[in-house]
Amino acid sequence: MKKYFPLLLIAIAVFLTGEQFDLIPGGGDAPTQATQTEAVRDNGQQAISRAFENEAENVPVQGSGQVEHVLSDDTRGSQHQRFILTLGNGQTVMVAHNIDLAPRVPDLRDGDTIAFKGIYEWNDKGGVIHWTHRDPDGSHPGGWLEHDGQRYE
Repeated sequence: MKKYFPLLLIAIAVFLTGEQFDLIPGGGDAPTQATQTEAVRDNGQQAISRAFENEAENVPVQGSGQVEHVLSDDTRGSQHQRFILTLGNGQTVMVAHNIDLAPRVPDLRDGDTIAFKGIYEWNDKGGVIHWTHRDPDGSHPGGWLEHDGQRYE
């Protein structure tokens, strides 16, 4: 029991501070700050690639990519600004940014670079990143988009 006491203290501290980590599905290891840093350094490529391979859902991701194509807004239910993002490894994902809860990214064009933090959901076309905004209920970690030095959350 004594050898597990330091681990128990760390677990309690993490729980009490509400610290959030980006998980990399299929890694098998507990989330660590190093895992979060790695996800940011590779622009989310590894986390999203593994999530796609594992058909994973509800995966926190953070990174950046190039806008491949700006799509029309989804106006059914909550309105979403949508675009296809290409990651550095060539994988594409759709970003669905809720513009009822967060400001629209203005003047977004094909070829622009955009950073993101959100939740990845698998689909057979590469997946969707959503929750790129604050959650008014507090049930999800807050996400965001960054474009031309401006954060939209």
